[in-house]
Amino acid sequence: MIRLFVALIVPDEVKTEIFRHCHAAAENQSGYRWEASEKVHLTLKFIGEVKEELLPHIIDQLEFLTKYSSFNCKISKFGFFFRNNEAKILWCDLENNDTIISLVDEVNNRLQQFEIETEKRKFKGHLTLLRIRNRVSEEFIKRFTEYKFDPIKFNSNQIALIQSLLKPTGSEYKVLKIYELK
Repeated sequence: MIRLFVALIVPDEVKTEIFRHCHAAAENQSGYRWEASEKVHLTLKFIGEVKEELLPHIIDQLEFLTKYSSFNCKISKFGFFFRNNEAKILWCDLENNDTIISLVDEVNNRLQQFEIETEKRKFKGHLTLLRIRNRVSEEFIKRFTEYKFDPIKFNSNQIALIQSLLKPTGSEYKVLKIYELK
């Protein structure tokens, strides 16, 4: 079995800019284990565990992605996902546009033939920046939710099929296929 997801690739210079803002908002950034820059992406579809022999068929089925044009994206704020009233994930938003939402819907529909479950939750475009293991202060949360910066605009012209390898030290990503957008 292999663990897969489909992601929009974020340019390196954009990730550098995002982390510059993170470190400014956090004040003391050394006390946290930030996501590695090379792991920051926009997940379009978490596929999960599938039989390895399905991989070539999934790669072929996702070839339709190359018919899409590149995406103009905008990041403008930070936020948190909570579990049991505790902040667990720090993210920055990626403003959804109708084209990304229709692409996500098409990915879901095309992968159903492999008995890959369709995501029930509404798509929320975001980039995970920090996985929070220990409780953080209300002050930490407030610094990010109130932090203001000029929107970061960028163009993304690649979508990747990525394998996630779970290791004791955390997940490692291996790009299996890149789909170039128009």
